[in-house]
Amino acid sequence: MLITDTPVVVKRAFIPSVFKAWFAARHWKIRPYQQKMVSAFVNQQSTLLIAPTGAGKTLSGFLPSLIDIHKLLEKGKSNKAIGLHTLYISPLKALTYDINRNLEMPISEMALGMTVASRTGDTTSYQRQKQRKLPPNILLTTPESLMLMLSYTDAARIFANLKCVIVDETHSFANSKRGDFTSLALARLYWLNPHFIRVGLSATVAHPDSLAAWLGVTGQPTGIILAKSRVKPRLKMLTNKEYIPFGGYMAKYAKKEILAAISKAGTSLVFVNTRAQAELIFQALWEENSEGLAIAIYHGSLSKEQRQKTEKMMAAGKLRAVVTTSALELGIDWGDVDLVIQVGAPKGVSRLMQRIGRANHRMDEPSKAYLVPANRFESLECLAAIKAIKKGELDGEPPMPGALDIIPQFIMNCVCSEPSDMHSIYQQVLNASSYSGLDLDTFKQLFSFTQDGGYALQAYERYFRLVQDKGLYSPANKRVIMRHRQNIGTIVEAGRLKVKRLRRSHQGKIVGEVEEYFAQQLCKGDSFYFAGEILVFEGIRDMIVEARPGKAKEPKIPSFQGGQMPLSTYLADAVRKLINVPESWQELPKLVRDWLHLQQSFSALPSMEKLLIEQFPFRGAFTTLFYTFEGRKANQTLGMLITRRMENRGFKPLSFSITDYGLSISSVIQIEKGHITELFTPDILGDELEDWMLEASMLKRSFRQVAVISGLIEQQYHSNKKTMRQVTFSTDLIYDTLRQYDPDHILLKVTRDNAQRELLDIERTSALLFRYCDSFLFNALEKPSPMAIPIVLSVRSELITGAGTQALLEQASLYQEAELMLDDVRALLQGD
Repeated sequence: MLITDTPVVVKRAFIPSVFKAWFAARHWKIRPYQQKMVSAFVNQQSTLLIAPTGAGKTLSGFLPSLIDIHKLLEKGKSNKAIGLHTLYISPLKALTYDINRNLEMPISEMALGMTVASRTGDTTSYQRQKQRKLPPNILLTTPESLMLMLSYTDAARIFANLKCVIVDETHSFANSKRGDFTSLALARLYWLNPHFIRVGLSATVAHPDSLAAWLGVTGQPTGIILAKSRVKPRLKMLTNKEYIPFGGYMAKYAKKEILAAISKAGTSLVFVNTRAQAELIFQALWEENSEGLAIAIYHGSLSKEQRQKTEKMMAAGKLRAVVTTSALELGIDWGDVDLVIQVGAPKGVSRLMQRIGRANHRMDEPSKAYLVPANRFESLECLAAIKAIKKGELDGEPPMPGALDIIPQFIMNCVCSEPSDMHSIYQQVLNASSYSGLDLDTFKQLFSFTQDGGYALQAYERYFRLVQDKGLYSPANKRVIMRHRQNIGTIVEAGRLKVKRLRRSHQGKIVGEVEEYFAQQLCKGDSFYFAGEILVFEGIRDMIVEARPGKAKEPKIPSFQGGQMPLSTYLADAVRKLINVPESWQELPKLVRDWLHLQQSFSALPSMEKLLIEQFPFRGAFTTLFYTFEGRKANQTLGMLITRRMENRGFKPLSFSITDYGLSISSVIQIEKGHITELFTPDILGDELEDWMLEASMLKRSFRQVAVISGLIEQQYHSNKKTMRQVTFSTDLIYDTLRQYDPDHILLKVTRDNAQRELLDIERTSALLFRYCDSFLFNALEKPSPMAIPIVLSVRSELITGAGTQALLEQASLYQEAELMLDDVRALLQGD
């Protein structure tokens, strides 16, 4: 164990005998880093604890608070006098419930006598009022619920005695809008009460110093305690030896192997990357499940009741496996999970480590995990991730400046709590590390927008939110306060409709939600996969999708916003390196090795030094393929920009397709090697990017998100929730108005920044262009190369909104076409 970047501990903390006895009764011992956490608390040192799953990380975070509250109670202080001592912030509501349950055990067994409560969006109005009048000693909450509490007029009283804030799973949301939002909430807490210490808990961190800076006050990063496990996880690739697809993302080809692994293990978590994939993999396993193994499904679109039912069954040991998305990759403690199966490439090493950590939950014993690549490219990605974990390497994106659309929401939150002047709020914003570089002029523009909407909107009463009196700003009226509090947060939901599973007439139970655009495509009698079964659509009644259980040959697969996770920069480079080290191919399936050898013989392998570009005739046109390995966002952006320049240069582009690994552009005019320097060049980030962003619907989509988060448009008011169609109509109208009458409006600038941050990957695209603009290998070929096949076919079944048997048959025919294309390559090589 080691401790770094932490001030010298002046005083070693004393751990009461009741705690030592409790540890001993469980045959546990207090680990060195747990002792250091307690000592850091006593010495008023904020700390980031980085420890592997199973190391007692959560208990370590709470241990100082439990000891301190125990001592205060022993001295005769009442629970009421102690007040709210420790605030625990979790990114997941389910995690707060899990921690609440786990805290009850030591508190009751040691008879500590302290009070604990949870506060989330599911907490009843009565419980909220009770907590507000008499705060518990430990409150477990989410960032959104915390910000709501900070908007109360008595927030200063509620948090007056606060001594500790614990932020769990910090790595999972620090470098995101929700992380920016949490950073501002911590800054507001600091303004109300600067004497609390901050504790961060994290399992997988690539940049500890950045995370410590995010957790601390601007200019005052927390200390870091790093606990390392001596054991490495046991990882293995799991595939079908007879066939691995060229494309696709579902990995149904390996369902027998996945089920066999589940059958041999005690309890398994089967992680997938999307909710659509979860539904399809669950159905594939269920069809194969002749043993009748108890397997469940779990993802964020299922109802709370469905999820809680699965959680209880898993905790009770009644399930053999759960097919799940990232909803379960964080710290919910389900005890003895023997095996983790990652279906589909992990897209990031740290994410994979987090998921693997759900197995075993014992620090000194290795976790066991299988990786199931969905296609041949993903086999490379899986092996690269396995090698990185064996070396103890992690990845993660560097921190970004805080998102500006959250600032107006924070301004409103401050003035709802108490009348405030602009400069004091600006100072609070600067105390949030995500916003330490925010200049005063930009803040003034955001403040002006918050006050009355700005030049083009200030004539409308709807956008008049702040009134001024003697330099202090307050909400214009109670309606403004209510609108703000009902729309706190950074999560802009896609329009969703609840799904009711009918039993008779219009009676039944809600089992989850599907997105509005998917529901609008359904006709009566259509069937679709949901909540682990086939439902037959009856109709939409009172904004609820009504459906009955049934059977069908061609059920559709609901598609959800979010799609594929981006490939990390680290893993992209690792795949490139792996391709260029043939001796490491022995660890790949034979089919993949043969595929790489064919590529090497027929064209060339992508290298680290030069960008491989291939050009060949395909389906009556000419295809140019760039092997970028920069992820879907960067390839999407690059495709848009290059095709725009091709149009301007008369090359007549027809279409383009992308994967994480490459960009394929189809055109009427053949591209020669000499044309590449004018197409693949950094200057397309100038005029082409500007013109495209102004014309593309992307900016309207970005503005929609900015408008909701900044409070320009609300998603909910009273009990009414706007449909996505209503939100889109309103925001599109305002966007067009601002562009015409107020083109310098701050929200238009924020919209552009948001698009570059959330929807594009300008930084990676730019780095790629500068790196390879004068360093590329151009191969003109007679046929698509082996590596080109999965990219030009671009099989992505989760984007097929009506995906069912017919769609899967179409996919199978594409696989057959891929095999025929590979046969053509072999024939050409033999002819040489």
